[in-house]
Amino acid sequence: PVATLAHLAAVDEALRELEMLDPRQGQIVELRFFGGLTIEEIATLLEISPATVKREWAVAKLWLRRSLSS
Repeated sequence: PVATLAHLAAVDEALRELEMLDPRQGQIVELRFFGGLTIEEIATLLEISPATVKREWAVAKLWLRRSLSS
């Protein structure tokens, strides 16, 4: 359980950093990962194209993966 809590804290910290760097990417991660929304639902909610959501989601995942691995 301690490792899980530490991992969740690291994910939360990385997400907060991402939100400061790129608020929209942070919002997309929260909506997709925690909210379970689809690409299309996020696009509608944020009034952007699904292609933009896909691109931002991909960049955000890479950024978070790098951030968490360091």
